[in-house]
Amino acid sequence: MDSILAAKILMEQDINVIGLSFKSYFFDSKSATVAAKKLGIPLKIVDFSNEHLKIVKSPKHGYGKAINPCIDCHALMLKKAKEMMEKQGFDFVATGEVLGERPMSQNKKSLNIVEKESGLDGYLLRPLSAKSLKPTMPEQKGLIDRNKLLNIVGRSRKIQMELAKKWGIKNYPTPAGGCILTDINFGKKIKDFLDNCPNPKKNDFRLLKIGRHFWSAKNKIIIGKNHKENVKLKKLTRKKDVLIEPKNFLGASGLIRNYGQKEISPETLAKAKKLIAKYSKKNRGQKKPEFEITKK
Repeated sequence: MDSILAAKILMEQDINVIGLSFKSYFFDSKSATVAAKKLGIPLKIVDFSNEHLKIVKSPKHGYGKAINPCIDCHALMLKKAKEMMEKQGFDFVATGEVLGERPMSQNKKSLNIVEKESGLDGYLLRPLSAKSLKPTMPEQKGLIDRNKLLNIVGRSRKIQMELAKKWGIKNYPTPAGGCILTDINFGKKIKDFLDNCPNPKKNDFRLLKIGRHFWSAKNKIIIGKNHKENVKLKKLTRKKDVLIEPKNFLGASGLIRNYGQKEISPETLAKAKKLIAKYSKKNRGQKKPEFEITKK
């Protein structure tokens, strides 16, 4: 909602606005696409998955409560925005950031860090909190009227909700953003994964988002939680993977992916079968469960 309102504030001053959104292995641009359509503005989507992964592995400014490198992430986004600004002749970059709304990434120190590291000194406008921050070059040059900007500070979203109502903005996204890195449980899972797999691919991260995960040496075993996940496991199976499906009972499917060993050991295969039987509620007490094994 903050970004939508920031854009609207600029549009109210007849500023030509183009939306900019990013996607990576950990978040997408679906909400931004919907928001841009509601605002009636064009949207540029940038996939910076590989660059983003590097800062997830080793962030200069550390993590939040999970494995979210918010300061480094924002700096990278704004660096890309600066490149677009210069290449396409825009006057400045604006964001929906609100001073004090997020304790790690939106305090005054953090806002100054991302502005400096992105190279946008003086050309980064935060319309929602502008009056609580130093004037930017667009304001000083008269490109935008500072008096029509806001001075929102803190975590309360009362003013934003009132503005949304005033401008007829409905069904806006919740403040708990779409970045899965902020999820503590997923954070533990991905840290464990990166310790065992230094060069992951997009398929690996899609796999991380489903199922129950177990390690057997350098082999990852993923057990589907329901039919929908069983179908996804099958679709995500790639070369050298082993897909295990129940044959004489209804239940979970399993996928084994090798991240180091030359071959998947019999011990790992046996462990995967036991896990499938364990998490299959409709096993019907089969004493000798049978499995269909597909090696890619």
